Amino acid sequence: MKNKKLQSMIVIGMLSSISFILMLFNFPLPALPAFLKVDFSDVPALIAAITMGPVAGILVAFFKNVLDWLFQGSPTGVPVGHLANFATSILFFMPVYYIYNKISTKKGMIFGLAAGTLSMAIGMSILNYLVFLPMYTYFLNMPAETGNALFGTIVLGILPFNLIKGILLTLVVLLMFSSMHRWIEKQRLYYQA
Repeated sequence: MKNKKLQSMIVIGMLSSISFILMLFNFPLPALPAFLKVDFSDVPALIAAITMGPVAGILVAFFKNVLDWLFQGSPTGVPVGHLANFATSILFFMPVYYIYNKISTKKGMIFGLAAGTLSMAIGMSILNYLVFLPMYTYFLNMPAETGNALFGTIVLGILPFNLIKGILLTLVVLLMFSSMHRWIEKQRLYYQA
């Protein structure tokens, strides 16, 4: 039992490191707000969640954001963007985990990724409206967005950004899944037994 716990901690550490490195290779999408950047750091967190359970995925998402905050910092001094990234990761991989846990096939993975994309897009729109945009304006000492400006930022910026990010993540995961399906199942049997 101790050996499995130690292995889990090592794998979570390795996936967190990979996730942190992937987070460094972020890029903005044309015609969307520049502060929104796509990266593929949610893929290791998703792999951790699917193979070892949701706590492992949450830990990978947490550690990658802590590492990024320590190394890159934050324009607000407070890790608002990192908290948003952490929430985004969880909103994306939790539906995938639950659906794939029930339907452990490629079809289940596709449904899970679609649900994760929708969960991330809708959830982050709501969280940005209620939490993250107000935090940014508070910590950067800027006037708060209201009315049409806020509506435009959410509906024309954050919502489409997260839909596009979810589609890009889905494509990457599906490409990996076809070659890693047997390995994923083997790891699930080992860690979740």
